[in-house]
Amino acid sequence: MPMNAATDRCPRSLPLRRTLALAFTALLLALAVPLISLGTARPAAALGNGLAPTPQMGFNDWNAYGCNVSESLIKSTAQAMHTNGMQAAGYTYVNIDDCWMTHNRDSGGRLVPDPAKFPDGIKGTADYVHSLGLKLGIYEDAGTATCAGYPGSLGHETTDAQSFAAWGVDYLKYDNCNNTGVPAKTRYTAMRDALAATGRPILYSLCNWGQENVWTWGADVGNSWRTTGDISANYSSMLSIFHSNVGLASYAGPGHWNDPDMLEVGNGSMTATESRSEFSLWAEMAAPLIAGTNIPSASPDTLSILTNSRVIAVDQDPLGKQGTMVSSSGGLDVLAKPLANGDVSVALFNETGSTATISTTAGAIGKTGASSYTLTDLWSGATSTTSGTISASVPAHGTVMYRVAGGTSGGGGTSVTGPLHAVGAAKCLDVPHATTTPGTQVAIWSCNGGTNQTWTHTTSDQLTVYSGSSQMCLDAYNNQTTPGTKVEIWQCNGQRNQQWSLKSDGTITGTQSGLCLGVRGAATADGALVELQTCNGGSSQRWTLG
Repeated sequence: MPMNAATDRCPRSLPLRRTLALAFTALLLALAVPLISLGTARPAAALGNGLAPTPQMGFNDWNAYGCNVSESLIKSTAQAMHTNGMQAAGYTYVNIDDCWMTHNRDSGGRLVPDPAKFPDGIKGTADYVHSLGLKLGIYEDAGTATCAGYPGSLGHETTDAQSFAAWGVDYLKYDNCNNTGVPAKTRYTAMRDALAATGRPILYSLCNWGQENVWTWGADVGNSWRTTGDISANYSSMLSIFHSNVGLASYAGPGHWNDPDMLEVGNGSMTATESRSEFSLWAEMAAPLIAGTNIPSASPDTLSILTNSRVIAVDQDPLGKQGTMVSSSGGLDVLAKPLANGDVSVALFNETGSTATISTTAGAIGKTGASSYTLTDLWSGATSTTSGTISASVPAHGTVMYRVAGGTSGGGGTSVTGPLHAVGAAKCLDVPHATTTPGTQVAIWSCNGGTNQTWTHTTSDQLTVYSGSSQMCLDAYNNQTTPGTKVEIWQCNGQRNQQWSLKSDGTITGTQSGLCLGVRGAATADGALVELQTCNGGSSQRWTLG
């Protein structure tokens, strides 16, 4: 099939005759199967499946192949990823999209892989993909039929989730066609719970096209959620989707990501410059990196973009912050993304049709406290220094991307508020059970945005949690200064055992003790306790605020 012969089908237009046929099929399915309750869904618990601590990376067949999916295609793609550097670069998932099944369920109500397309079934395909050290993803729809008219999962969530788990599926992309008007949160939560009940960890990607403000509830339901309509393989489509996604940074974080749709790198009319921009911007926005091109036949230029380790490191940074727009004027954009080691990634994006100089400063991106900063160009690898100005001549539709090192990040002498991320565990500093009881030892826990995970580093070097009459300070127990001292919350009193210095290397040291804030035993599990430790440079002693 020619490259980009079909666009991502959530949603897409279909010929009238086929559309009418699908509508009739959907009606029959709606009458034949019981729907999930249309009442209010039970209160959603946090997803908590431990997946996607950084944005998922992989491949999906739709953009390049449309309905022409097959076992041989998935196997050849997995083999190519295994040998061409993509797997080594971090691409993990090989995802099957629509049209993989027959048009009818079996007598037990189960989905049936098309035997002509998948002679070894999904299980056999998964076994092959797993043998290469990769993972298999599959597609279904939160409606009565998929976008191409195959059986949907609405009313069949438990049965279908059990099939996926039995087949060894690792990833579910869940679409939104033929949804009969049932609220998205109700439909997507039903599949979330069905997946969890299988006991198999399956990354859950919500594809509801950015409808119903999914970013406001998606973190409790899925590992990622589409924030926009479909992307197409041209610059104007990519630009529009960038604009829709870039303002949603506050909703993203470890385990829950804004998804501006699959990469069109190597497809359609996208030039190499535009493809580098898409890849840069998706990385800067901490977006899933799902390649949508013909991988076995990908050109060296396409592979060089998809496997750029310096740019991928920005996307996969364990702090899990989505970059934000620092400035935008006349189509000249500056984005900044804080990184776990204290560096900041800066993207200078030229939306216009002519070469232009784009400039910003270290202060504008949150860097202070140094006479010079080191800039690493993430596409060329070249390094340089600057006293504060960050500037480049950027080609039309192009992006220059720097990693800025030196000084301190996070606002210098001003107070900074946000979650305090434990870098090694990809979790947050947490007051257990949101208690306000003085003497409670703090721990790490999956980040959830709660007030018990929201800390302020004040201008007097206190780390406070809660506000008003409930405000507490991070405190070294009983003014002790020995390794192993518990770190707790206590009423703020201005003493030196409640003063903390945030260092540029990511460590937090007690002013009184000089010891580092660390996770006991370098543990990464929810509930691991935090204490004072002799500083050792380990990731369990590195933190980022905000």
